[in-house]
Amino acid sequence: MISVLPSKDNVEIENFFKKHNLVADEFSGCVIATENQNILGYCLYSLTPKSMTVFAVEPQEDIPLADGILRSALHVAAENFVLDAFYDSCAPIQLFQALGFIKNEDEKRLNIDKLFGGCNCHK
Repeated sequence: MISVLPSKDNVEIENFFKKHNLVADEFSGCVIATENQNILGYCLYSLTPKSMTVFAVEPQEDIPLADGILRSALHVAAENFVLDAFYDSCAPIQLFQALGFIKNEDEKRLNIDKLFGGCNCHK
């Protein structure tokens, strides 16, 4: 069974951020998809009391898995009463477009409301 959970390990989070040449801080987070303790993918984000910014989603080639990982990260924001989600310029914008998660390109805003609907991952 695949599980997608937020990491509580700051060293692990920092290592994932370093992998993308990003610097982690006190707002940095990561949800990790695993199956039988094997890492299948992850999403890197920053979560402040007002907004979430997504930096990376891996893997990008497995659309259904990427959809689930992104949804899990956005769910972390919603659980913390944060409903404004954005993406950084280093994020996989084409993936977000393919999944239908971009709400406003100019603001780099993600549509967190898609959490409550079905996925667009069947191609």
